[in-house]
Amino acid sequence: MPVPSSPFRTFAPEGGRGEGVVSIDQERQIAGTRTWDVVVIGAGPAGASAARVAAEAGCRTLVLERARIPRYKTCGGGLIGHAQAALPPDLPLQVKDVAHSFTFNLVGRRQRTLASAGDTPILMVFRADLDAALTDVAAKAGAEIRDGLAVSGLSDDGLITVRTSDGDTLRTRALVGADGSAGRVAKHVGVRCAQTDLALEVEVPVTERAAAHWHGRMLIEWGPLPGSFGWVFPKGDICTAGVVAARGQGQDTRAYMRDFLARYELDQAEPVHDTGHLTRCRFPDSPLARGRAVVAGDAAGLCDPWSREGISFALRSGIAAGQAAARIAGAADEAAVERAGADYARAVTSTLGTEMEASRQVMNLFCKRPGLIHDGLTALPPVWRMFDRYINGETTIPALVGHPVARLALRALGRLA
Repeated sequence: MPVPSSPFRTFAPEGGRGEGVVSIDQERQIAGTRTWDVVVIGAGPAGASAARVAAEAGCRTLVLERARIPRYKTCGGGLIGHAQAALPPDLPLQVKDVAHSFTFNLVGRRQRTLASAGDTPILMVFRADLDAALTDVAAKAGAEIRDGLAVSGLSDDGLITVRTSDGDTLRTRALVGADGSAGRVAKHVGVRCAQTDLALEVEVPVTERAAAHWHGRMLIEWGPLPGSFGWVFPKGDICTAGVVAARGQGQDTRAYMRDFLARYELDQAEPVHDTGHLTRCRFPDSPLARGRAVVAGDAAGLCDPWSREGISFALRSGIAAGQAAARIAGAADEAAVERAGADYARAVTSTLGTEMEASRQVMNLFCKRPGLIHDGLTALPPVWRMFDRYINGETTIPALVGHPVARLALRALGRLA
C-alpha cells in the first residue's frame, strides 16, 4: 500500500522506505483523499516504538515530530535492564559507557560504592542518539517520519482529524499520543497527573582525568529537598549531571543544582547543554485511551515516581500502544475500537501501573526519611542485591517491594518515619 508523501523533510535513512520530499502544492492536491491507519505524534522512545510495531503489523503509519531529528532531549540517558529488553533486536545503539558500579551518598555524606553482580548493567547513551536510532528502525519498518512539523489541533468525528502547523489536515483511524505530558493528545484523552517534578540537567565536558574517575561508575546523591536526588552519568568525555525535586521549589532546586555541580567539580567547564523539564506521574485511574486515541510514555504520565526513570516505561508502553493502534485501525465497528482501547488500558495498568504504585510506597518513605532509605539500600546486602536485580531487569519493582526482606524493611522504616 503506498505511503502518502510529505512536503516536509522526510527522515528516510539508508535502507528505509521514506519517499523523499515533494512540493506543498503536490501534497495539497491529495490532502483529504488519504486516511492514515495510524498517526503517531512524537518521535521519542514511546512514539518510535509504537510506529515500528504498527508498521510491522501492516498499518500505513505516519509519525509527526515537531523537532528536527536528531533532537536534544533532557534525560539522564541510562538504560536499565527493562529498557534494554524492550529495544528492537540489533538496534545500532551508541553506548558511551557502561555502569558496573554505583556510588550513593546523602548530600555528599555517608558515601558508599557498590558493584553490580548482574549481566545487564546500565548502558549510558545520549537521548538524541537513542531516539534517532529508534526512529530509523521505525522508518525501515515502513513508517513515514515527518520532522520539524508540530500539531496545531485535534478533532474527533468518527475518525481523528489532525491539523498541523502548516495548515494541513490529516485523517487517521488510530492516533498514538507520545508528545509529552503537556501535549495535545494527553489533553484530548484527559490524562491527569498526581506528581510533577522539576529536573535540571547539564551535559558537561570533562578532562581525561575526570573521565577516568567516572568511567564505569554512576553516582546517585539523595538530596536536601523532600524527594530530591542528584545524578552523574558518565559518557566518555561528557558527564550528564542533574537534580530533580518536586515542582514549586524552583529557587531551592536551582540552588541545589549549583551546590551539586560544585561538590563534584562539574562546574568548571561550559556545559554543552543546560536545560530543565518537568516529569509527571499519572493518577492510578487516569485514562490511557479515548475512542481511537491512546497515550504512551510521558504523554500518559508513565514514569517511576521515585527514580523518575521513564525510558523503560516509554519503550514498553509504546510497544503496547502500537499493538493497540493496529487493532483500532482494523476494527470493524466502534465497539471493537472501544475494546482495543480498554484492553490497552488494562494491560498498561496491570503492569506499568502496578510498578508505579509499588514505587510510590518507596517514594513516600524516601520523602520522610531519605537517610533510612540510603542506609537500607547501601548497608544491608540483601536489600542491595534485590535492587541490583531490578537494575539488571531480573525482577520488577512490585516483586522487589513484596519480597519478605523488603516488606520487613519497609515496615521498620515506616515505624521510624
